[in-house]
Amino acid sequence: MMKTTEMNKNLITALYCRLSQEDEQQGESNSITNQKLILQKYAEEHRFPNIRFYIDDGYSGANFNRPDFKRLMADVESGKVGIVIVKDQSRLGRDYLQTGMLMEITFPQYDVRFIAVNDGVDSINGVSDFSGIKNYFNDFYARDTSRKIRAVQRAKGERGERVSTATPYGYMRNPENKKELIPDPETAPIVKRIFEMYASGIGIVKICDILAAEKIVSPSVYIFQRTGGRIGKPDLTHPYRWSHTGIRKILANQEYVGDTVNFKTYTKSNKLKKRLKNSPENILVFKDTHEAIVDRKTFELVQRHFAGRKRPDKQGEMDKYAGYLFCGECGKRLYLHRAKTLDPSKNNFMCGGYQTRSTDCTSHYIRESVLDEIVLRNLRQVTEFARERAEEFYAMATANGEAEAEKFYKTAEREKQQLEKRIKELDNIIRCLYEDRVCGRITPERYDTMASGYEQEQTALKEKLIAVNDGISRMDMRDSCIREFIAKAKQYIEMPTLTPELLRVFIRKIEVFEKLEKYSRTAGNLINIHYAFQLPEQDGMPVLEMLLPSNMRETA
Repeated sequence: MMKTTEMNKNLITALYCRLSQEDEQQGESNSITNQKLILQKYAEEHRFPNIRFYIDDGYSGANFNRPDFKRLMADVESGKVGIVIVKDQSRLGRDYLQTGMLMEITFPQYDVRFIAVNDGVDSINGVSDFSGIKNYFNDFYARDTSRKIRAVQRAKGERGERVSTATPYGYMRNPENKKELIPDPETAPIVKRIFEMYASGIGIVKICDILAAEKIVSPSVYIFQRTGGRIGKPDLTHPYRWSHTGIRKILANQEYVGDTVNFKTYTKSNKLKKRLKNSPENILVFKDTHEAIVDRKTFELVQRHFAGRKRPDKQGEMDKYAGYLFCGECGKRLYLHRAKTLDPSKNNFMCGGYQTRSTDCTSHYIRESVLDEIVLRNLRQVTEFARERAEEFYAMATANGEAEAEKFYKTAEREKQQLEKRIKELDNIIRCLYEDRVCGRITPERYDTMASGYEQEQTALKEKLIAVNDGISRMDMRDSCIREFIAKAKQYIEMPTLTPELLRVFIRKIEVFEKLEKYSRTAGNLINIHYAFQLPEQDGMPVLEMLLPSNMRETA
């Protein structure tokens, strides 16, 4: 003992304190102030030299990536520490494997004396078997606390409350209701502009260059300047440098259309902190929970672009047909082929199924310039007709559908009222049954049987009501889409060239069919254009589907 004391005279006596949010709820006994008083008093009473505090405030015991703990271990491994003192073993950590390794292997390896004051542990007296049991119960407490927190977060997420603590760039917390997101007047216009630039055909690299040239501060630097918080690694020496990954995450974030998206990531256990992407079926989406920054049409268009080939050309422009162009036979996407040595007039599209040999399809080769001419000519014809003869266009667009729509509305409204009435009746029946059970008029077993049957009926009726409401919404959407198309046709009169904006405004999908004579240099492809005012169930109706032969000579 005397030899150990002499060796430790010039070494640090490390007083380690740790407090997590869960520990703080237990009261003053675990506070940092109280821990410091206990440890300092103990060290002074035992005349331990060179006292130095190491403090981690707000860190879980299951997490060993704590700043001062890492500093302490660096000093231990460099031979600067002679004694480590904690209030109890749980302050060192709540993972029984790692805490046990520190106490039984690491500290003895570096000749460090370990003391846990309240647990009566002092390594100079040897390792007690009870210490291992204590570590196990500390670990169990951490796991139990984590399980309870996860259950609470799960319940909140399933109710539609936002469970993420991070605020997306472009939004801020409502001062009157911290749970609600509202657009940030400074950054919301930037987010909207990013979506509009990408939807208009500007690639991610060029978007980054534009934002940097205009000296718009990057999201991580903006958050650091405004709140002092760190999201990612803000580069303060280059505040206007936008990362490609950051732009990509903004463009993929569904919260910008006003939706709450919960459980996008998860962790396997409280000991594994790495967050993993959740599978789509486990992600919960609640629509229209806050004010949108981007309209759904633009957001969906951007997602379609991501699904296609996204390589920009030398000018940083994207393929304008990405997300729009499909094979008429196999349904696969058509991909643009271009090269640095290829004349731009010879840029061409080919069927993705043919390229990958994932289908038995043919190439469906068509020049980009030819496709531009066909689509632009047809678009001019349709928009001119919608603009000049709006009433006739509306009548033709709803041809054979008005009588059916009127009949549908009457039937759907009547069915909706009946479903809502029956659902309310079942609520009253279940409530009365519960009162009868409480009062003893029926047995619990009888209540369970009857209530289960009524609840199953109510669930089926609610699902049917959702389907009816969806049908009504789709009929309303059809009328709205046709009228919006007419309004846009009046707005876009001049169409000198086919642009990504025109595709976004007027066209939903384009199908390219194989040539009538395979490998022919004179026969053209058949092009099927689905316009924005068409809902999927309208496909095939006269006038709405323009099946046009190109009738244009193509040269190799």
